[in-house]
Amino acid sequence: MTIVEVVLLSAADGALRYRTVSSALPAGVHPDDLALHLSGLTLCTPGATLHSTSWRFESESVVLTYAALPDPSPTTTLPLSPDRMVTGRAALAPSPPDVDTDAVAAHAARHLALLTVTDPVVAAAATAQPDLWDLLAKLPAGLAGALR
Repeated sequence: MTIVEVVLLSAADGALRYRTVSSALPAGVHPDDLALHLSGLTLCTPGATLHSTSWRFESESVVLTYAALPDPSPTTTLPLSPDRMVTGRAALAPSPPDVDTDAVAAHAARHLALLTVTDPVVAAAATAQPDLWDLLAKLPAGLAGALR
């Protein structure tokens, strides 16, 4: 089974926050389409951004993770721990044995921080949500394993 998970990012009191939503991917549906539906974002949402950030194997399923912002309903959010990271046990065992949602959210946020300097489409969207993107820009931009 494939699960689509969306990490929705928001800002409150000068800090990044997140929540996740997920659903099984129905047959014949593209993961991007399900992620957009789960995010609640529309073309009318200023600065709306949706980006695939990672995948993992969990509970006999492949989980495809997307980052999305701004969260259209930032209720029951959790504080983002930007330095949270998990790694594999060895060079030939790249998947961490356990991946918690804090690590997934931190990875997604760092991924978006990287895109602001490498992807002109994301950089343009960022201008419509400066409060949120200013917080993201303070993160170490990088992908999995890129923190020191």
